[in-house]
Amino acid sequence: MATASAQPAALSAEQAKVVLAEVIQAFSVPENAVRMDEARDNACNDMGKMLQFVLPVATQIQQEVIKAYGFSCDGEGVLKFARLVKSYEAQDPEIASLSGKLKALFLPPMTLPPHGPASGSSGSSVAAS
Repeated sequence: MATASAQPAALSAEQAKVVLAEVIQAFSVPENAVRMDEARDNACNDMGKMLQFVLPVATQIQQEVIKAYGFSCDGEGVLKFARLVKSYEAQDPEIASLSGKLKALFLPPMTLPPHGPASGSSGSSVAAS
């Protein structure tokens, strides 16, 4: 006899939007915001440290929300939720937008290295003639 919570949730696009919005909202709950700030401070914008400090905290925050929708309360549940969201992104611009907002909460913005422009770039020469 399988219980409803043992089966991973199959969410419609509309339900996925609701869950995504709830997950994003969970990041602004004061105690979660403090946890994320502390993790970011520990990571110092280093991608390796982001994976070590920020990603686990972000995963825990997501787990707290998605478990109410039938996803397991572990990393696998978060991955299944992420795959489900990804499957809707191409067909629903609102889901794509919400997904982008969620990723921006725990992934640092991609910046160019501070050591000058890449060699071989065309159209934006900085060197004096």
